[in-house]
Amino acid sequence: MGLQAAEALGVPAGEVLKTLMVLVDGKPACVVLASDREVGMKKLAAALGARACEMMKPADAERITGYRVGGVSPFGQKRAVRTVVDADAAALPVAFVNAGQRGLQARLAPADIIRVLGAVVAAII
Repeated sequence: MGLQAAEALGVPAGEVLKTLMVLVDGKPACVVLASDREVGMKKLAAALGARACEMMKPADAERITGYRVGGVSPFGQKRAVRTVVDADAAALPVAFVNAGQRGLQARLAPADIIRVLGAVVAAII
C-alpha cells in the first residue's frame, strides 16, 4: 500500500511511512517505518528489550486498532500501544503517514509522531 501511495503522491517511497502491528513478547505494539523497508524483528526485539517479536495476524491488528489492514494509522487506535519509529524515518523533516483509511495520508513531521505517541526511536531495519 505504501509504495502505491508514494507513486500516487509523486514522492519517494522512503517518504511514505507504513504502520505495522506486531507482537512484542506477546503484547501488541506499533511500528512505523518507510514503506520500502522491512523491519528486522531481532533488531526490534533488541530495541525494546524483548525476547521475541513477530508480525500480528491481520484480523488481530484490525480488532486491536479499529482500522482495516492497509489503513492502519499510528494515531487514534482503540487502545494505546507501545510505538517504535525507525531511526531513518525519524530523521526525515516531513513524511506521509496513514490517516486511518486506505488511500488517506497525512503529511507531518516524524518528530511530531514521536512526540504525540511517546514513541521509541530505534534502528530497526
